Amino acid sequence: MATGGLKIKLIAESNSSRTEWCLVEKGEVLERAFTEGLNPFFMSRREISHTIRLQLPEEFFKRRWEHVYFYGAGCGTLDKRSMVEASLVAQFKTPSTVFSDLEGAARGLLIREPGLACILSTGSNSCLYDGERIVKNVRPLGFILGDEGSGAALGRLFVGDCLKNIAPFELSQAFYEKFKLTPDAIMDSVYSNPQASRNLAQYAVFLSEHLDNEYIHRLVFNELMRFFERNISQYEYKKYNVSVVGAVGCSFTEVLLEVARKFGVTVKKVVLDSMPGLILYHSL
Repeated sequence: MATGGLKIKLIAESNSSRTEWCLVEKGEVLERAFTEGLNPFFMSRREISHTIRLQLPEEFFKRRWEHVYFYGAGCGTLDKRSMVEASLVAQFKTPSTVFSDLEGAARGLLIREPGLACILSTGSNSCLYDGERIVKNVRPLGFILGDEGSGAALGRLFVGDCLKNIAPFELSQAFYEKFKLTPDAIMDSVYSNPQASRNLAQYAVFLSEHLDNEYIHRLVFNELMRFFERNISQYEYKKYNVSVVGAVGCSFTEVLLEVARKFGVTVKKVVLDSMPGLILYHSL
């Protein structure tokens, strides 16, 4: 590893499930590590600091870096950003700036170019980015009121159909067996869990494994249609390309492109995470 810590930047990208950390010098990744997701809506400052300290390798604490850039879910308001920033400064003894995961998506997907940046992951979000900043955002509203097209929304719909005996019987049984769940356990995991969206989102993996099933294809198609109808349609979407980041976008790319064609939308790229683009952004 290079010894000049003050020439090295620490870039982190966090969703509700996982945080990726990269020590970067002149666009080259020197060290990479992963910890649990750090979401200030569900974690206290102490819990965030505790997770960072215990889960990151010691290499990340050996010296001061030039700057820490953190992009995270739940960091859309000043008070939440301030909480995470205080934890970062305390742990790394380095100047730190915290941004929302949406800004991370825009920078990581588009770098300095204008366009529509979308997150389709545990949650969903979208924005119009002018190449420097976000100029419009349709509020995502979370998995209860919004988050159309997200893993949590897909999981919620499918689980609801299973519990109401609407989903095909064979699929329901395969689902219960795969996750070793009972209807009562599912209800408890949703209504007694502050991170229910994460639990629901994991079930979207099951849907991706059975996408050739007509019922599941229709469920995914209709939910992605809702994402376009309630979010993308509120932008001047025919003037800009759309880029997407997130596991749901990658798992259901074919369906996503099918929906985009119905709206006359050009999808420029679909990637799993924003980190490669963020590294490039902070190296320019």
